[in-house]
Amino acid sequence: MNAAQGALAVLALVLLIFFLTLFIGVACAAIILSYWLTPRRIKKVMERQGVRGPTPKFLLGNIPDMDAIFSMIKTKASDVDSFTISHDIVGRLLPHYFLWSKQFGKRFIFWNGTEPRMCLTETDLIRELLTKHSTSSGRSWLQRQGTKHFIGGGLLMANGTDWYHQRHLAFPAFSGDKLKRYAQYMVELTEKMIRDLESAVRGGQTEFEVGQYMTQLTADIISRFEFGSSHAKGKQIFHLLEVLQSRCAEASRHFCLPGSRFFPSKYNREIRSLKMEMERLLMEVIQSRRDCVEAGRCSSTSYGDDLLGMLLNEMQNKRIGQGGAEFCVNMQLIMDECKTFFFAGHETTAVLLTWTMMLLASNTSWQEKVREEVVRVCGGEPIRTDHLSKLSMLSMVINESMRLYPPALILPRVAFEDIKLGDLLIPKGLSIWIPVLAINHSEELWGKDANEFRPDRFSSKSYVPGQFMPFAMGPRNCIGQSFAMMEAKIILAMLISRFTFTISENYRHDPVVVLTLKPKHGVQLCLKPL
Repeated sequence: MNAAQGALAVLALVLLIFFLTLFIGVACAAIILSYWLTPRRIKKVMERQGVRGPTPKFLLGNIPDMDAIFSMIKTKASDVDSFTISHDIVGRLLPHYFLWSKQFGKRFIFWNGTEPRMCLTETDLIRELLTKHSTSSGRSWLQRQGTKHFIGGGLLMANGTDWYHQRHLAFPAFSGDKLKRYAQYMVELTEKMIRDLESAVRGGQTEFEVGQYMTQLTADIISRFEFGSSHAKGKQIFHLLEVLQSRCAEASRHFCLPGSRFFPSKYNREIRSLKMEMERLLMEVIQSRRDCVEAGRCSSTSYGDDLLGMLLNEMQNKRIGQGGAEFCVNMQLIMDECKTFFFAGHETTAVLLTWTMMLLASNTSWQEKVREEVVRVCGGEPIRTDHLSKLSMLSMVINESMRLYPPALILPRVAFEDIKLGDLLIPKGLSIWIPVLAINHSEELWGKDANEFRPDRFSSKSYVPGQFMPFAMGPRNCIGQSFAMMEAKIILAMLISRFTFTISENYRHDPVVVLTLKPKHGVQLCLKPL
């Protein structure tokens, strides 16, 4: 090696060391900024406004405190008589909120690791946040990472201009004409389930775990809505999504070190394996649809008017975003949207139907009132979409079910910039957690009977916006709320007109959170055909 080559080698080594040192320095600075300086800045800003909370531990925040509180509540819950149906569940499911709100007031901050979260229950501020600050707030990085392998970057977790375009992309699928067409599928699939139930009763079965039936029925409906004639494949995807949901919910309860999702741990390997299998099945459905069009086997060049077909049609077009930026629909986005709507479209409706059946079974006077209304409105004919608006008592029962047992307990947002919210300055990076369950059970808002099943409280809209928001509110409200309400009304009206049902002595009242609020042991009902 001559002198020139030696000098170049030394220079290359020096440059390598320099860039490596620079990279490490930038990484360390980013970690210090994210995990130390920014949280301290947010803490000081909120303390100056009188908003305090439990003292966080370094890196862990209040996770150890929450674990201790949940362990204490779990021990007490084991002594509670689960044979008694009590709707007073806030202290059980949100024990840290229950304890800290008494200690620190309506506004307080707690820390999930290094992420600061402010609990907010003031309805005027909630309304202002959700209606006026929909673009300056959204899903946090931590939330998006928690669902990355589950529903990915679909509409539910999108922010900013991505959310704007994804919302407009999916909106036509929920138009009035489309909903009317899918109402017929809902009636047909519900009728099939009812025939199965009647056949089982004739065979001597009297007790049924209705949660399983509701889950299967809503999965069948959303499969038809998303995939059309390929809905059978949707059942396999549904099973994998259900497993992924459970595994992601387990992980969300524990502190994770930065970058731990890249470790080749057993959990990470299992999650990736499930995700790959689910996306393989999705790709089979998508490719089958594309092959049909490209080979000319379909009657037109359109990929169809179900959700998948609409997304594939859009993928052929280059969409222009705000400010001239391109927004393209790619295959990963299509899969993420399919997963998102599969989860949001069947999971939340299934638990709503299950809890409503439990409430009607344990409140037979309201069951009879709703039955009389269905018979009067439908007049013995099959239910139609024009009947639904006339089923006012059924609407009240559904609303009261969502108030007592909201599918989503928490509505989270994070500030992407400094926000003025009433008398509060919300600093950039602060997560705002709206405890929907606690608001729905607040005696201050709903009266002394807040923990009682009383559907007539919805006979007139005496509540203020922000007090009752089963589908959130503002621009980011649930895009599928009309679909969900139509589905719930059709299924419940058909069931209640064909069966009477009571709570089984085997039912154990034990609500738990697995991303959504579910009955831990299912809901066992005794059915009798009319």
